[in-house]
Amino acid sequence: MTDLSPERGLRVYRQTRARTMVAAAAVLLIPFAVFFFLLRERLWAFAPNLRHPELDYLLICAVLGVLLAVGFGQIVSQHILQLLHELEKTMRAVTQRERERDSAQSELIKRLEEERRLVHEKLQFESQLAEYEKFAALAQLALGAAHEINNPLLGILSHLELELKDARNPEERIEIEQCIEGIKRISSTVRGLIHYARPGPLQLTKINLELLVSETFAFLFHQPLFRNIQLEKRIPADLPAITADANQISQVLMNLLLNAAQAMPPQGGSISVSAEKVKFAEKVELKVIDTGVVIPADILPHVFVPFFTTKRGKGTGLGLSISQAYIRNHSGEIGIESIPNRGTTVRMVLPIRQQGRPSEPVAEVITGESPPEAASDGAIKALGG
Repeated sequence: MTDLSPERGLRVYRQTRARTMVAAAAVLLIPFAVFFFLLRERLWAFAPNLRHPELDYLLICAVLGVLLAVGFGQIVSQHILQLLHELEKTMRAVTQRERERDSAQSELIKRLEEERRLVHEKLQFESQLAEYEKFAALAQLALGAAHEINNPLLGILSHLELELKDARNPEERIEIEQCIEGIKRISSTVRGLIHYARPGPLQLTKINLELLVSETFAFLFHQPLFRNIQLEKRIPADLPAITADANQISQVLMNLLLNAAQAMPPQGGSISVSAEKVKFAEKVELKVIDTGVVIPADILPHVFVPFFTTKRGKGTGLGLSISQAYIRNHSGEIGIESIPNRGTTVRMVLPIRQQGRPSEPVAEVITGESPPEAASDGAIKALGG
């Protein structure tokens, strides 16, 4: 590769100038000496007093000196050129070493950054592992406490319902109804803990999502919460049926619709449910889109955390956690996107077939029946986190 650096240009300029000066001296002195030798007789004829043998010797010495100077200059020039060549090779070697050093430093910096990133990821994984261990311990505690709490609650609830039938005083009836509501709330929280900690085995059937969404809409249409909300369904008729647990998918859909309705402003809004087959994959994508109040960006990463809720006194904080557990139990994915002025979109992707899981030969979901575990108020509130 040609070196076009300023140092090399200056070096070449100096070499050329030295050679030019030596050549110019030779060109000037040698013709002068030749001219003098050829015309010295005529010169001495005009000026006999200048004729001295010493001048001849002096001129010969001058010419020889010029020739020696030219020869010595060439030798010195060659030596200088050789030294410059060696210096250039040394400079190239130094430049190459500097490049290698810079490359090694860049590689070292990259490795240090990679190591720093790995250490950061390791700390994150350890933190997540600690969280998972905490949730696992919490799940075991919940399972143990649920069975100890649920049975007495059923007895208390039955006794309160009998008391409510016999009560005649309006104030007494209000107090009993408040107690019953509290008991149902405790029961729904316990049931949510059980569902989150240990989801039941999948009861796989062929599910027609269009029929399932229609049934859910029919159940929710007359609820006071949906009075000013427009429900829309966009599901193609040729959408393939999926193999899934109808009870769990119905609970997930019910939970998402209730959350969307609770996010609506007082003037109402719209909730749409759409579904389509994923291209080039044996999967179905289900979306629940609402025009309600968006989820703040700092809260969005925590919506699937158990017991995390912004509805103080109204939700258990388990609805989305249970929904995520159910979707993952079907080898699916669930995600939430919330954009200002556009609303919130919950996206679920479910496989059409459950690989490696035998499905029971049950017919598709039949319309006209209420969604599984949707008929009771307690079941709805259990998913209302």
